[in-house]
Amino acid sequence: MGHLGKLKEQYRDLVGRLDAGTVALPEPSDPAAWQGWKEILEILYTPEEAALAARMPWRPTSLEKLSRRLDVAEGELAARLDPMCEKGVVMDLVHPRTGKVSYLLSPPVVGFFEYSLMRAKDSVPKKRMAEALRAYTHGDETFAREALGRDTVVGRALVHETALSDDPLPDVLDWERATHVVGEARAWAVSLCYCRHKMEHLGTACDAPVDVCLTLNAGAEFVTRRGFGRAVERAEALDVLQASRERGLVQIADNVQDRPTFVCNCCGCCCEQLQAANRWGLRAVNGSGFLPRSDARHCAGCSRCARACPVAAIEMVPSRQAANRKNALAPRIDEDVCIGCGVCATACHKDAMHMERGGHRRPVPANPVEKAVRQALERNRLAELLFDGGEGFGNRFLQQATKAITSLPPVERLLATEQVRSRFVKAAMSHFKGG
Repeated sequence: MGHLGKLKEQYRDLVGRLDAGTVALPEPSDPAAWQGWKEILEILYTPEEAALAARMPWRPTSLEKLSRRLDVAEGELAARLDPMCEKGVVMDLVHPRTGKVSYLLSPPVVGFFEYSLMRAKDSVPKKRMAEALRAYTHGDETFAREALGRDTVVGRALVHETALSDDPLPDVLDWERATHVVGEARAWAVSLCYCRHKMEHLGTACDAPVDVCLTLNAGAEFVTRRGFGRAVERAEALDVLQASRERGLVQIADNVQDRPTFVCNCCGCCCEQLQAANRWGLRAVNGSGFLPRSDARHCAGCSRCARACPVAAIEMVPSRQAANRKNALAPRIDEDVCIGCGVCATACHKDAMHMERGGHRRPVPANPVEKAVRQALERNRLAELLFDGGEGFGNRFLQQATKAITSLPPVERLLATEQVRSRFVKAAMSHFKGG
């Protein structure tokens, strides 16, 4: 777009590397948004760190392999990576059984955007970062469309379980229940909500609690180890979930079925995902698989449901009533906008709203590898994900990626093979499908 030449070479290389990821950091066209974009890079990375990050892998890689890849001695490399992990621009993951450490480049979301504001205090200047993020993400829709404008989005809504109908329902799957997602995790952490903390520094935060961001499993271990949050037990994590539901917050989980890494407790005024829906009209959150239904016999027309809806999917409209010259008010639900969170039903004081099966939900990836494959495919970056700058395939990753690709619908599977154009991958896919 013509601006990129104003960045130092190290940042140009870093942007190029980020642009090969499943969620990039695209250059915006709006001048104020561009300044915010540049500021984000310069706040989070020194020029030396940017140069190192530009050569980092997207998949977890051992220090030994990374040392060979970067031609830097292991001791020196570990010392250089440590402060980058402290800022969340690089992630170090520790295997729960072997204790082996692996490193990977952190994406913008879920990644260094969130980590930059998940601490109350550290070396990252909070107000300056909040202003840069607002300029970049609010002044231009480029990033919103990159991160939240595709079929495979970051998060999926979890229906408020207390709002489900008492009538017989098809089985509610375990991964659709917030209590199961949180309760069955192996590790938990609570952090400051990135979105609400950002709004605090901008002077526009709402009255919802800030310390309600739940990180799970391997993500919780990283967050705790690097001080982005505090470790909690299962009971406290479930208490946070219940208290947030009672406050009318939307529960949005990692958009995978198996071992999601987060459950956010969100509001329509602060949450970046919900703002993308409200501001840019994007389907930025995958639906829960449920829809609200109103019972006219009990509805008082009070509009609590419409006022509580985080994506403005409910409109109160005139409704004719027998033997009454005046119209009543009744909720009309825009099913194309509704995310099925159930906040409207829990806001109703007359038991006139409940949740039933229905609504618009795109496929939910089985696991993070399938999610990454789908995101890369939608952005024409599948080859970059698989080959990762020449790092090569790991057996487990190859098996999971191949399974994810072969499970795609035929048209998308053909698109995947066209993107990669590798006899090796095609042969592996054929072998896996045949087996």
